[in-house]
Amino acid sequence: MAGLMAGFGHYTHAVVRGVPASLATEALRISSSEVEVDLAKARREHEAYVEVLETRLGLEVVELPADESLPDCVFVEDAAVVCGDTALITRPGAESRRAETEAMKKALKDLNLNIVEMTDENATLDGGDVLFTGREFFVGLSKRTNQRGAEILADAFKDYAVSTVPVLEGLHLKSFCSMGGPGLIVIGASEPAQKALKIMQQMSDHRYDKLTVPDDLAANCIYMNLPNKGHVLLHPSAEQYPESAKVFEKLKDHMLIPVSNLEKSKVDGALTCCSVLLNKNANI
Repeated sequence: MAGLMAGFGHYTHAVVRGVPASLATEALRISSSEVEVDLAKARREHEAYVEVLETRLGLEVVELPADESLPDCVFVEDAAVVCGDTALITRPGAESRRAETEAMKKALKDLNLNIVEMTDENATLDGGDVLFTGREFFVGLSKRTNQRGAEILADAFKDYAVSTVPVLEGLHLKSFCSMGGPGLIVIGASEPAQKALKIMQQMSDHRYDKLTVPDDLAANCIYMNLPNKGHVLLHPSAEQYPESAKVFEKLKDHMLIPVSNLEKSKVDGALTCCSVLLNKNANI
């Protein structure tokens, strides 16, 4: 199993997509509160996020153009799950988002990944419900992802165990958790989040450490292990979640990079939502 962990967090490329103007008025949101999205600020935040990936971390960034007819298209994570040299093109749970997969499929094909398409009309899967730990997959069964979607994912990535976790609150599994490093799960403090973690721990043959943060949405982080940089964690900024930001400071071995995501969080967007990360070196 150690061999499977060796490349965990190693990435060379990121696929991102522009922010359409329609995000501000037409993006899906689970809460009924119509908090106004500042489009210009959302775009600035997204540019800063892409800048971190490209300039600060040295990833090769493939930027797809925004599509005004797809208000949620900036949230590319939901359109594909990439592991090793295989890309599973998903079938998003919201029908209005299904056309988002076309541009993603083309981009990943151009990067020479093996493409597996989810064509079963009974299946739904959003990438935001997929947590890959480096050892196994956890798939959240949510409003957007069903059992059939999880089965197709298991079929696409046969080297890894796949377990399902009920998501009773929030949009996705990764709305309250993410990986903070090899064997470290960052998890929100709420009862539903802690309950989900307990289920994951019970289902797994592996032991995971946990880092609990007070705010569920602050638990959505991006972990990388990069040459010359070591452990890197992109996490929500103190401006958004001051108490949670203090908890991240416990990770003394990590390069901590706070990233502002205030505007996209108004339409349920988190940090992992905005990129699909892959490692081309693993595919040679």
